[in-house]
Amino acid sequence: MLELGLKILIAYLLGALLGSLILGRLRGVDIRAMGSGNAGATNALRTQGKLFGFTVFAVDAGKGALAVWWLPMAILPGVGLDPDLSREWLTLACGFAVIVGHVYPVWFGFRGGKGAATMVGVVAALDARLLVPVILSWFVVLVLCGYVGLATMLAGVALCIAVYLREPANMPLLGFCALVASLLVYTHRGNIARMWAGKENRVRRLWLFRSRAA
Repeated sequence: MLELGLKILIAYLLGALLGSLILGRLRGVDIRAMGSGNAGATNALRTQGKLFGFTVFAVDAGKGALAVWWLPMAILPGVGLDPDLSREWLTLACGFAVIVGHVYPVWFGFRGGKGAATMVGVVAALDARLLVPVILSWFVVLVLCGYVGLATMLAGVALCIAVYLREPANMPLLGFCALVASLLVYTHRGNIARMWAGKENRVRRLWLFRSRAA
């Protein structure tokens, strides 16, 4: 239990290192005071430009991959590897903890991003093949309607469907994906409200069904 608790804590603290806020401090900006007010890669891209936005995405996805790829098998001083602890459950627990850390970072007043970039890193480390339905569904929804938030939420749903179709008996992974998809919907609740009110911004360069004047 010591290894489980300690590694979940480390994964959370790793997730709480937000690329947008760390890099923003180096630039002298806080993107939570700009644009949508979110500390994720999308708002970083919109307010600070492509290089900054993609760097933030790489940092946030990288920490997700690191938490899943390295941490479960890492031998911590004085702790070691518990032979009775399932590596599969530990890997999934670390994956979820790093995403939660990104959304609710202790280092930054629990005001973080929405978890999408970190989820991509986690999924890539779990099984890179699962990124195909995630990215494909995200891109298709974005092209059809132009809503980044909706595309991200449905990408989470696509992840659940893909895992169910490939491994219907893998309940730990299915449960993990359902938790992640639910968290994505929750973190995008503001986007849902704005879409319902017709006030959500669209990515007009990719939106297929836009007006000629857009």
